[in-house]
Amino acid sequence: MVVDKSGSNKAALDALNTELDQDHKIPIFQNKYLNNRVEQDHRFIKKRIKTMLGFKNFHAAAITIKGIENIRIIQKGQLIGTKKQNSTFENFAKIMAA
Repeated sequence: MVVDKSGSNKAALDALNTELDQDHKIPIFQNKYLNNRVEQDHRFIKKRIKTMLGFKNFHAAAITIKGIENIRIIQKGQLIGTKKQNSTFENFAKIMAA
């Protein structure tokens, strides 16, 4: 697992690893910038959710975040059967037609 230089993350994983046997221990990699690409991917979700003032329940949050993630996958052309050079609408229409 890649974590930033936060001591609390490493302490939590170390505590978890003490309870696990040798075969199931989680390898920990601490690097200040290695997980930035993953964190940057979440900013679009944060941007949309920030104006919503929170969710009423977990089910509503899960459905909303899944929808946002699916749109981002289509936008980035990461879905099988889509082309990055097509517009998001063209890729979405192609998926819906299939």
